[in-house]
Amino acid sequence: MLLLPLLSLSALWGFVLNLTMGDAQSLLRANTLYQTLGLTSTDLGLQLQAERARSAETLTTRKLTTALGAQRARTDRSVTDFKLAVMEAGSAVGDDLRRPLDSLDSTLDRLGRIRADIDGGLGSRLAGLNEYNRILDAIFTLYDHLVSVSDLALFQQAASLQAMGMAREYIAREHALIIGAMADHRLTQPETTAFTEYAASRKFLQARGLAGLDVQLRKPYEEVFATEPFLGFATMEARIARTGAPPLASDGWNQAVDRLTSRLDQLGSTSGAILAARVSEAATSTIVKISIAGGLGLIAVLSSIIISVRFGRRLAGELAGLRAAAVNLSQTRLPDIVERLRRGEDVDVKKEAKAIKVSGSAEITDVARAFGSVQRTAVRAAVGQTALRHGVGQVFLNLARRKQGLLHRQLALLDGMQRRTHDPDRLEELFRLDHLTTRMRRHAESLMIVSGSAPGRAWRKPVPVIDIVRAAVAEVEDYTRVHVENMPAGALDGTAAADITHLVAELVENATIYSPPDTTVQVRGDLASNGYVIEIEDRGLGLSISEYSEFNTLLGAPPEFDLADSDRLGLFVVATLAERHGIKVVLRRSPFGGTSAVVLVPRSMVTEQAALAAGDGKAELPSRTRKKALAVVTSGTHAGLPRRVRQANLAPQLREEPAEPESRGLERPAEQEPQPERSPDEVRDLFSAFQRGTQRAREEASEEGP
Repeated sequence: MLLLPLLSLSALWGFVLNLTMGDAQSLLRANTLYQTLGLTSTDLGLQLQAERARSAETLTTRKLTTALGAQRARTDRSVTDFKLAVMEAGSAVGDDLRRPLDSLDSTLDRLGRIRADIDGGLGSRLAGLNEYNRILDAIFTLYDHLVSVSDLALFQQAASLQAMGMAREYIAREHALIIGAMADHRLTQPETTAFTEYAASRKFLQARGLAGLDVQLRKPYEEVFATEPFLGFATMEARIARTGAPPLASDGWNQAVDRLTSRLDQLGSTSGAILAARVSEAATSTIVKISIAGGLGLIAVLSSIIISVRFGRRLAGELAGLRAAAVNLSQTRLPDIVERLRRGEDVDVKKEAKAIKVSGSAEITDVARAFGSVQRTAVRAAVGQTALRHGVGQVFLNLARRKQGLLHRQLALLDGMQRRTHDPDRLEELFRLDHLTTRMRRHAESLMIVSGSAPGRAWRKPVPVIDIVRAAVAEVEDYTRVHVENMPAGALDGTAAADITHLVAELVENATIYSPPDTTVQVRGDLASNGYVIEIEDRGLGLSISEYSEFNTLLGAPPEFDLADSDRLGLFVVATLAERHGIKVVLRRSPFGGTSAVVLVPRSMVTEQAALAAGDGKAELPSRTRKKALAVVTSGTHAGLPRRVRQANLAPQLREEPAEPESRGLERPAEQEPQPERSPDEVRDLFSAFQRGTQRAREEASEEGP
């Protein structure tokens, strides 16, 4: 309400001020240009005129003189002063002066070549003088653009003085031409024609300039034109134009021209100073007018502003207080409450959702109360959301623990049934049921991880990496497609073995699900300088670059689990386990077109055990897990069952040394003969016989007593 009238009044005042300021700025700019470009360009013109006259003698006699060299040095200094003046003028040099200045710079750059042609005796006398004339024409073109004042009377006087200065230039051109002609006592026909044109132009410009000057500026020129130097010059000028013959030395041409040009130069300087003073006075007068008009307008504007400010200051202060309270609420208080809730702290809604205290009009207090209501609603919603998440997590945890307990009991029952079963078919079915139960246990552990808890499985001693990988593969449904390559000996921290097994199992299962059923999943590992690397590679279709980037971001910094995003439960579990133990997991495109998951276990969790072979009696995995892991070794049959290797799992002290053959012609010992591949039925019979023998030994031990 207050801003629109103030803006309208300020715009009107600014418009009127700009109209009057334009004239003052134009006058001040003209004065600045005169003090910089005007004075230095005038001196540059005089020096070029003097150099042109000296050059005329050299063009005629073809001899370089000391006087010409000294004059060229003075001209160079004048050129330097002019260029410095252009830089000093600064912002006063507008776009209207840029083109004539560029043209003058280009002609001044040709000065060196002009001098070289003169020194080398190249070109005619008239051609050499015309080169200097072009430079001076560029200077006078610049003068035309310097005269740019808005005051019509001042512009007329400046234009008239410009005409008088150009008339002075034509006198100098006549003088340069005659100096050369007096040296060889002749004027060529082109030179006579040029002299006649110079004389006619001088008379025209002189008459036009005198007609435009006022009394103060015209009277000194009229006095000069009535003196003997000018009258003598005019007489000789007319005779030369009529006869085409140069004057004699006794005619006094040089003396008359020198005296006349000296008077004209002095008069031009005086007239320019008078005109500059007029421009300065006009600018001062305009500024005074602007000050009066602008001051009155400013008083009106300020009065309106003061009245408006006094009326709106209270409202602005109230709004500022309300804004500060709202900013503090949105950027400090609410984020702090949410962060505390995320850390699991208890938050008192009444204590945290304090009312916003502001004073002011009824409208401001109403807005403050509305903000307070929004704050209380937001805090209640955050507390409720956190409680809901915590409750859901507890539900997950309770269900997972109950399910895990039942699964452990089921695994124990299956173990007992397997020991008592002698039928190979039923043993195979029990083995499959055992495998399904193991997978269900992993899913129950996933629920515990989602709820924020950790599974209870852990081992005191380091566990070999190969056992961890085999146990992970054993928890995958399509484990027969998984090919585990040889891995360097190494063991991982037993407290993290269960989590790493779970992590690898999730990645392996993901690889089997998203790859064709007729392909294999490769699992390999290697020791690195910064830890142990496990790589799972499939032959699927892979992902896009954006999907890889999105998944790697999730794996690097897992967010809070979103119940609506259950499709990514496996990735969230992997990310949570990786963050818990400082493991780095990266997904990338495989050279075969699928996806390669790289798991880097940090060096602090790796124990190098060169003497610890995978699958020996020192492994820390439980016997059940190790037994199931052996079912997915790399040398399995077509059905995924293991191949038995003689004495492969015995301790080194219990292994029998192979007997030495009696002669080279005898057959190889039985240990060195290639073992034929056993059928699944034979393997099951072997396991059944082993279990029956174990059970019989336990029964006999129980009958004998302690």
